[in-house]
This record gives sequence, structure tokens and C-alpha cells, in this order.
Amino acid sequence: MNELNEHAEFLSDAELSEAAKQQRQLTERIAHASSPFREIVTQINHVLVGQSHLVDRMLIGLLTGGHLLIEGVPGLAKTTAVASLAKAINTGFQRLQFTPDLLPADLIGTQVYRPQDQTFVVQKGPIFSNLVLADEINRAPAKVQSALLEAMQEHQVTIGSETFPLPEPFLVMATQNPVEQEGTYALPEAQTDRFMLKVIVDYPNREEELLILRRMGKTGTKLEVDAVASPEDILAARALLDEIRVDEKVEGYIVDLVMATRRPKAYGLELDGLIQFGGSPRATINLTLAARAAAFLAGRAYVLPTDVRSIALDVLRHRVMITYEAEAEDLTSESIVQQILDHIPAP
Repeated sequence: MNELNEHAEFLSDAELSEAAKQQRQLTERIAHASSPFREIVTQINHVLVGQSHLVDRMLIGLLTGGHLLIEGVPGLAKTTAVASLAKAINTGFQRLQFTPDLLPADLIGTQVYRPQDQTFVVQKGPIFSNLVLADEINRAPAKVQSALLEAMQEHQVTIGSETFPLPEPFLVMATQNPVEQEGTYALPEAQTDRFMLKVIVDYPNREEELLILRRMGKTGTKLEVDAVASPEDILAARALLDEIRVDEKVEGYIVDLVMATRRPKAYGLELDGLIQFGGSPRATINLTLAARAAAFLAGRAYVLPTDVRSIALDVLRHRVMITYEAEAEDLTSESIVQQILDHIPAP
């Protein structure tokens, strides 16, 4: 897996020594830069019980500049998770409740007329925050969804004739309620593709529920999160991601996983007529970035196939569109992606 070992026979002793030195230095830099993230997790765990998967995915989103689409019923601490993360890294946080009467100006801002000097001034909207929770995004009409997704993609907002950059780091967590579908506007497939990860948030287990009861079942409960990192720490860590090595075999594994969603028959998968559309090249890019972030959080200077496999379901589940035949067989995009993961051998 280590590129240094794989190509050792082609390098001189001096080149091997220098390469080993550079790799040690990179590993030390990653270990130093990743230590605040362990403190962030510790602080969030003071408030949040369970949901370690969600916290890990939020950190991956912060590191890569990607965004999260969260699916789960109300009451599973999604707001608590992102608010705690904002406190731990000492940044701003906004929660937006999406409703059918919401307008794009309510999200990004607008120009306000000042009669005293007969000029227009820009009133920035709540999107100008580091962490944004877009609650029940599928309850807002398409024009509001488009305004949010454009801001996510471009990391900037245009109000009138002026363009304003959004603060960095910038992370959007958009939630969908899988139970109530009446009065909702489903996100088009082309727009869900802009989310790096789709995370399923499930109920806590019995032990976690007991801990929640004991910790939160009091009227005077007030749990605090200390700031243990800064936006500068996040951006410094992000700059290191490109230096994390991805071996050619791991690159091939990533490409094979995505290609298998488009042409499953070429990979020996019996999925004919079940997949309407597979993952786009954006899936390949996001899977690589997310795997690099997973390696970084583990304190490694190189990506392992296990990093790719651990994040692949969250990267691909919303990018594989299934057919009516698949639905008739009670298959889901998630189960099909899992079949692909089980079938494609890791290097």
C-alpha cells in the first residue's frame, strides 16, 4: 500500500532515505494537524450521545468543503450536533426552517431602500454563516432550493449587482424527513448530486437511550461545549489533504466502484434493468476527497482501501438512481450500492 515500499527497487539508497524522511515529516504534520479534531469529537460527546457516524461525516465535510444531506426523523439531535460543532470550532451557526412560503431573499439576503439618503443597502441573509442547518429542505419550493444549492456550489452569493463570498469554512447540512412526504418538493437528482454525502441518521440503541435519559431527563440540564479549535485550524488541515497519497491501486478501486454503478454487467454484476443512472464523475472526485479526509482523521499520510469502503455508501447512495423494476423487487439504491461494494474486490 505504501508507495515508497512498492517502488523501492527503482530508487537509490539516497533517494529512499530522502523519501522516507519526507513521509515521516508528512505523517508528523498530519498527526499535529489532526489532533484538534479529536478534541472536537470529545467536546461534542459531552453533549451528544451516540451519532458518532454523523459527527465523523460532519468533520469530513468540513475538511473537504463538501456538504451533507441528512435523512432521519425529528428528534435525533441533528441540530444539537451541528450547533455543538460550531461551538467547538468557534464559528457562526444558523438554523433555517424551510417552509413552502420561504423566498430566496429570506435565505441569501436582499437590497433594502434607505429613504433618508435615497440609496439601497445590502442586508445579508442567514446563509452568511460558517455552519448552516437547512431543516426540511424538501418543504421549500424549487427556487429556494436552487438558491441554496448555488451558494453551496459557488461559495458565493449575488445580491443585486454585487457578489459576496461566503465565510470559510462553509458547511451546509440539509435535512429531509423520510416519514412526512405530503406538501414537500422532492430534490431533483441533479441537485442531490451536489451533496458530497447523504447520511442516514437512525435511532439510538438501548444503552444510548438510557444515557440520554440520565443526562437530559432533568429540567435544569445545561451542557456546555468549549471552543477547542478555530476556523484557521480547519483551513490549515484542509491544505494538507492534497498531500495525502492515494496509491494507483486505490485509485483504480475508486474508479471501479463508480464505473460499476454505470455498467454493472462489465463487472459481473447481475443488476440489468435495475439501475437507471449511475454515479457521475463528481462521485469519483468526492469519493477520493472523502477517503483522503478519512485517512487524515485516522492520522495517516496515505489512503487505505478500508477508507474508501467506509465512506463509499454515503457518497454513492444518493447518486444511484434505480428503476421501477428495482422498486418492484423491494430494492433500494443503498442495497444496490452494497452489492457493488461486496462484489468489487479491494486491492
